[in-house]
Amino acid sequence: RPLLVYTLSRIGLFAVAFGVLYLVGLRGFWLLVAALIVSGLASYVLLSGQRDELSKAISRRRDSSGDE
Repeated sequence: RPLLVYTLSRIGLFAVAFGVLYLVGLRGFWLLVAALIVSGLASYVLLSGQRDELSKAISRRRDSSGDE
């Protein structure tokens, strides 16, 4: 579940950044590049909680699979 939440949040941030930059007037390749950079920076700041939860979930899963 944390993976799904984090992934959808990243996609949502990219879509918002893409839309805003499109409305500002960027087009083509530079629109894609700028949207990737803006959404990446925004996710670094805004999604730290989801990233931590994802990390904990992966760690728990790895630890529980090591018991076998």
